[in-house]
Amino acid sequence: MNPIPVERISQSRLSMIDFNNLGFGNYLSDHMLLANYNDGRWQDPKVVPYGEIPMTPAMLSLHYGQAIFEGMKAFKNKNGELIIFRPQRHYQRLLKSMERMCMPAMSEEYFINSLNAVIKTDEQWVPTSEGSSLYLRPVIFATESRLGVKISDEYKFVILTSPVGPYFAKPVRVKVEEHYVRAAEGGTGFAKCAGNYGGAFYPTQLAKEQGFDQVLWTDACDHKYIDESGAMNVMFVLNGKLVTPKLTSAILDGVTRNSLLTLANKMGIVVEERKVSVAEIKEGFEKGTLTEAFGAGTAAVVSTIAAINISGEECVLPEINGHSIQLRLKKRLEDIRHGYEPDEFEWIYKIPQ
Repeated sequence: MNPIPVERISQSRLSMIDFNNLGFGNYLSDHMLLANYNDGRWQDPKVVPYGEIPMTPAMLSLHYGQAIFEGMKAFKNKNGELIIFRPQRHYQRLLKSMERMCMPAMSEEYFINSLNAVIKTDEQWVPTSEGSSLYLRPVIFATESRLGVKISDEYKFVILTSPVGPYFAKPVRVKVEEHYVRAAEGGTGFAKCAGNYGGAFYPTQLAKEQGFDQVLWTDACDHKYIDESGAMNVMFVLNGKLVTPKLTSAILDGVTRNSLLTLANKMGIVVEERKVSVAEIKEGFEKGTLTEAFGAGTAAVVSTIAAINISGEECVLPEINGHSIQLRLKKRLEDIRHGYEPDEFEWIYKIPQ
């Protein structure tokens, strides 16, 4: 693949950024990567200044929802090297989303080289404070101008980057959703397509108006089993075991989820991937056998769940401490990311200088 051309911005916005108060997704870096799919192939990408892109209101993605994305992170390790966490795993999930949404595949080399180009261009935007990172947002959407219901023949691939802090700065309260549905088996729940998130806004907004941070989604048939939580997979510590819902076509195969389960097995923590019922969670709270609950995701990494509301009853979990499984897992993961522990699973991709 040829070197990716870079058109640099005339005036950087870096000095305008408060790196001590980043939040999540509030700032966008100076540059973005753009590429088009037309004439039956992905065309050569380029890095350009971040800004608006021309579009037509007849663009198929606006009407029929052919749009997917990924969320991943870049860091600087203890030696100052630029790294991406598990880009190959993210690429494999991107391919599954593209296939489900009838989009043409791109090669792993094309994807990784595109990430390299935009991150290296905005290397100074990579924050180094604890808990921060450069969030990477590859997004692909249909761009063919047409009103007929059809699979698009044209697409745009964009990579945006954003310096971010923690997604949730404090423990969260969640509500078990017993009416609305995020995804059903056989649908698109396993794919990172835009419609999954748009459809989740309304029930999530209702929950926030009631004082909750997120919802715990349940199965579409009977609302008896836990699926996932908003922007995260969900994990519980029940009877000293790490328990998480088994993957189905309605649940996103989280990269952080997979990483934490791998680490837990390595650390001798008993792991169970299986159906987790709402009744079991309530019973675990009542008997004191439910000692932890937390979300796991690229944005959140590990997000402590302080309370779970089940049918109006508030289940407040014990406060976490240094012996908590979630904190032990998070520390192990962060140490691998930043080079303080060996990368025995080959998760770290170092960006070539």
